[in-house]
Amino acid sequence: MSTSPAEAPLNAPHPWNKGRLVGQKRPLDAKHVWSIRIRLELADDRRGLALFNLAIDSKLRACDLVALKVNDVFVGRQVRQRTTVVQRKTGRPVQFEITDVTRTALEGWLQHPSMSSTEYLFPSRVRSALHLSTRQYARIVDTWIASVGLDLSAYGTHSMRRTKAAQIYRKTGNLRAVQLLLGHAKLESTVRYLGIEVDDALKIAESIEL
Repeated sequence: MSTSPAEAPLNAPHPWNKGRLVGQKRPLDAKHVWSIRIRLELADDRRGLALFNLAIDSKLRACDLVALKVNDVFVGRQVRQRTTVVQRKTGRPVQFEITDVTRTALEGWLQHPSMSSTEYLFPSRVRSALHLSTRQYARIVDTWIASVGLDLSAYGTHSMRRTKAAQIYRKTGNLRAVQLLLGHAKLESTVRYLGIEVDDALKIAESIEL
């Protein structure tokens, strides 16, 4: 016998997504990237600046970003121009570039006293952990998003991964390049990840006036 909504128990659990914006997290716009970057520079937040810039450049998932080691991006005291990381989720290697602005931030972070004898690029401030956790990273991302007045429910750690990939697609339309940079095995995964079909359909609709 089914129970009508009026007869449902008062302590029945609410749907987890009630009142929440669900779905893929939005990529940041270029103006948001620069606004966050400037705020981190003004605050002299070396770790935050290096983490933010590398998150944008690398397009890595949170679990791979926080587990980066110093020798993944440095050769001696020099920052690599490119590096390769094996993705934890897929076991597939992915290569990414390290731009000038990110190299400068990484060099500044390596000079920080807390980096004197660490194996990991972003060591945890929690004694029991070797490196920054994905949960800690998510909280840091939330502070970045809030600092530029964006809706926390619409952005998250995947926004960092998607930002540069979305810009590359918008400027070049080269899906294959984005697929390689994200480390996707199938092109269909890249299409779904970027939400290309929806974006393209909306652009076409916006260009037509009746």
